[in-house]
Amino acid sequence: MSRVSRPVKFWTLTVLGGAALLVYLFATAPTALESAGSAKKTMSTQEALTLLALENDITRTLFTKEIVGKGKAHGLKFDEDWADEDVIAGPLPALFLRGVASQLAASDVPLGLFLGSDFPIESSNKFKDRQMDEFKAMRQDLLPKHFIDEATREHVSMFPDFASAGPCVSCHNEHARTSKSDWQLGDLMGATTWSYPSDSVTTDEFLAMLGEYRKGVEVVWSQYLAELEQLDPEMQPQIGDEWPSQGLFIPTHAALRDSIDRMANGALFLDLLNHATL
Repeated sequence: MSRVSRPVKFWTLTVLGGAALLVYLFATAPTALESAGSAKKTMSTQEALTLLALENDITRTLFTKEIVGKGKAHGLKFDEDWADEDVIAGPLPALFLRGVASQLAASDVPLGLFLGSDFPIESSNKFKDRQMDEFKAMRQDLLPKHFIDEATREHVSMFPDFASAGPCVSCHNEHARTSKSDWQLGDLMGATTWSYPSDSVTTDEFLAMLGEYRKGVEVVWSQYLAELEQLDPEMQPQIGDEWPSQGLFIPTHAALRDSIDRMANGALFLDLLNHATL
């Protein structure tokens, strides 16, 4: 039997306790939640951020493995300068997340998102102060860290960011500005850090947080599709329901959304837990 990867085990055990809530919130429209009279129920901010971190991890893993990794095999380019006018390429995985974080920062929802490390390529992404202390502890136990930031009084949750795909490892190891060139699959590379000003949220507030995150993904995805439109016609992938694993294809945002929803199903985590403990 094949071994279950470290990232899979982490999310299986981290989210299992909230699997029923995950299925309910992901599969139920906001109107249905309100009609059921549950719009004012609350969950802790830690629980809310854990669910957001799960969706973010699924989204980034899909993008890294299925778009960047397999897209490169068909000649698609991904570059750290992808936003420059004279560069026609897609974003690297970390820059995909940065784009989503920028959209969150511009929204009315006070939700923060940051991807940091103790060995970042960009010095601005290096953890400092309390976050560095918490990340050092994470390197020892590989567990999420939850605390209140003394300066901002925000509730902060840090989640391990493992090297779950080959493109992450090769990109960081081979980058001209890398400060560490021996990353391996499964290594703890950094942590996604979320922040929110209160200690609990209503379902309405959680759905607003989730909605803004998903809106950020849609915006960055649309920007990527716009980049592809600038390619020479013979190099342009077909945009639709198919993925690069099937040829020169890139999924629409709707197709991406469907895949994320399927992977976020709570039943999957119960199945993974069963396999992880065998």
